[in-house]
Amino acid sequence: MHLVTTVAKKGLLTITNAIAQVAALNTAYNPIGITFTLSNTSIDADDAWAVGDGTSMDDFKQARRQGTYKDLNLYFHSDLSGGVLGTCTLPSQVTKQTLPSQYFSDGCNINAETMPGRTMTGYNKGMTAVHETGHWLGLLHTFEGYSCTGDGDSIADTPMQSTSTDGCPTKPVKDSCPDQTGVDPIHNYMDYSSDDCYESFTPGQVTRIQNMWTTYRSGF
Repeated sequence: MHLVTTVAKKGLLTITNAIAQVAALNTAYNPIGITFTLSNTSIDADDAWAVGDGTSMDDFKQARRQGTYKDLNLYFHSDLSGGVLGTCTLPSQVTKQTLPSQYFSDGCNINAETMPGRTMTGYNKGMTAVHETGHWLGLLHTFEGYSCTGDGDSIADTPMQSTSTDGCPTKPVKDSCPDQTGVDPIHNYMDYSSDDCYESFTPGQVTRIQNMWTTYRSGF
């Protein structure tokens, strides 16, 4: 795990934050047979890296990425640019002979204020990392394509969903595709719901994770 702040915010993020984040990941992923272990934590104070804008994102990853293609690298930025909570790469075909320099960009970049106990109201229980890690494992958004027709996220047991979820709208029930079976899966980790709303993955998503892991990452 990699933590970076601006120079002015040096000391804001510590190993305690990293440990709490891994605990949140395991709370979500242990029920589907996945456990994450915190191997190493880098902590930096660098104004460019903390923002992660332009080439500084690549510079950060090239300098700090550890492990092989099967090792999850999470990068937490104190001032992540773009107004997003996080972004992550999807798995793609990389051979065992590929040099690490050719997949240095693999991993997730996340706003540090979404870590457990930080300041992002509604999104400070570590669930952004859970969501982004889902992408790293091969999952798409439950609202992929923003449509009530088509392939969506290509998983049969996630209902069609044409809009992302904001917060946790339970009354009335959110149903962006009323002519399709099921209501919006607002409690699914791959929607955009608030942290308190997240609960689970579907069996179909678990199968996809297993298949994507075997196909793209496990051989390293």
